[in-house]
Amino acid sequence: MEHRLDETHLQGLMTLLAVARSGRFTVAAKALGVNHSTVSRRIAQLDEALGGRVLVRGASGWELTALGTRAMQSAERIERSVHDLVSDERHDAVRGLVRVGAPDAYAVFIAMPALAWLQRRHPALDLEVVAATQQARQRRSGVDIEVVVGRPQVNRAVTVELFAYQLRLYATAEYLQRAGRPEEITDLAGHRLNYYIESALQVDDLDVALQLLPRMREAISSTSVFAHVAATRAGAGIGLLPDYVAKRYDDLTVVLEHDFSHHVSYWAALREENDRNPAVGACLSAMVSYARSPDLVK
Repeated sequence: MEHRLDETHLQGLMTLLAVARSGRFTVAAKALGVNHSTVSRRIAQLDEALGGRVLVRGASGWELTALGTRAMQSAERIERSVHDLVSDERHDAVRGLVRVGAPDAYAVFIAMPALAWLQRRHPALDLEVVAATQQARQRRSGVDIEVVVGRPQVNRAVTVELFAYQLRLYATAEYLQRAGRPEEITDLAGHRLNYYIESALQVDDLDVALQLLPRMREAISSTSVFAHVAATRAGAGIGLLPDYVAKRYDDLTVVLEHDFSHHVSYWAALREENDRNPAVGACLSAMVSYARSPDLVK
């Protein structure tokens, strides 16, 4: 039987492309400007046309089958062909919805200005940023770019180092006058620490920094680095803070500057299929370029 590529098949392939890049029907629906049921119907029609399932539900979202991977490659070829046909001054491949998951400090000080700059140049680009400090997931469902602390150990993913920084100890002059300035690492045992809630800390590189210090009493613990900063500025104790964040506050001073620092870096992990999405690539490049700018810390 002869199979012809009709409009229904094209819609199904483009819908598959959107679902594969996000892992979710709801995100794909928003990117395509349709509702969830339309996405579901188009995928079902594509399954029927191809004689098998193109997607299966994984632990964290929809994943491509072997058949779906082949269909995805065809969809990408069609997408590139359409881009080539309309590649004039009015066409902009950097368009559609891109979702970024990132730790809160990175999201505020690096992702936001970088992505705002990019969006001004590409008005058809829609952006969502979800703040979360966690390990890279094996399945990056729901986000196109997942920014994590430390090199991600994940399968079937593209990983890129984004930005390196130091975790250092900071306090206010008022706190150090009141509680005493530590002269060596062992002196920290008599002080309180503002840092992550230890039982909730799931990021190895952040946990290692804590293990390098003597046991300190908790001051105000939080899942947010901005709470660590606020508690430290309020004199609650010594904060273990990213240097690129703490340097922005004149009332914070480095403690044991020559005796303690812990190197950390942000990495991006993205699905292999998302690496070929022009909008995702532009967002990734913008964040890397901005982080390398000398104006990062003002």
